[in-house]
Amino acid sequence: MFGNNPIRSPEKGDGSLLQMQSLFATLQGEGPHAGVPAVFIRLGGCNLACDFCDTEFESFEAKALTDVVAEVKRSACSHEDGLRTHHLIVITGGEPLRQPIAPLCEALLAEGFQVQIETNGTLYRPLPEAVDIICSPKMTAGKYHTIREDLLPHITAFKFLLSANREDYHTVPELGQSRHNTSVFVQPMDEYHEEKNMANMAYAADYAQKNGLRLSLQLHKILGLE
Repeated sequence: MFGNNPIRSPEKGDGSLLQMQSLFATLQGEGPHAGVPAVFIRLGGCNLACDFCDTEFESFEAKALTDVVAEVKRSACSHEDGLRTHHLIVITGGEPLRQPIAPLCEALLAEGFQVQIETNGTLYRPLPEAVDIICSPKMTAGKYHTIREDLLPHITAFKFLLSANREDYHTVPELGQSRHNTSVFVQPMDEYHEEKNMANMAYAADYAQKNGLRLSLQLHKILGLE
């Protein structure tokens, strides 16, 4: 959306109806589960508008929770023999915590799936303890948004974007990760420019080594996957 999306407020409701953008089977490309076959649930709408975000999440439609879970179960199976091949479910957006997703998480866990959400850290809703929460902090006007204090203890890992070209994304700030001993990944920003992206990859690799952090690459983009 490159910052052109409307900024949407958190949704109310019981979670029985969700604003769905898309659902698809792929490989998780980033963070602690990189390379793992996964079914992505992309929810619509976001409470931020980031200028580097290339994700479409505004052509969403309302779908019943039961229909979403049924579609996940179909997508997680091999078309040849019907056996489950994708055990990880990634709930992303937009911003997934904008919607009441606890019932969705509970339903997926009950079906034996591993559940991960990807959030910008500015919103909070209670979720089952088994859910992995990957937080990718974002900026507005050159300043990182504060991570919710009620979310911080539940974050599985932080994923910070780095750019060799943009001073605002030049370092990893302290946002509470040290206090909670949370794993930190650094990931080169995709600036849709080959030379800049190569510089960002080299910069992120060097930064990871100098600071004892883990490097995350967007494997799905490298492989040409959704």
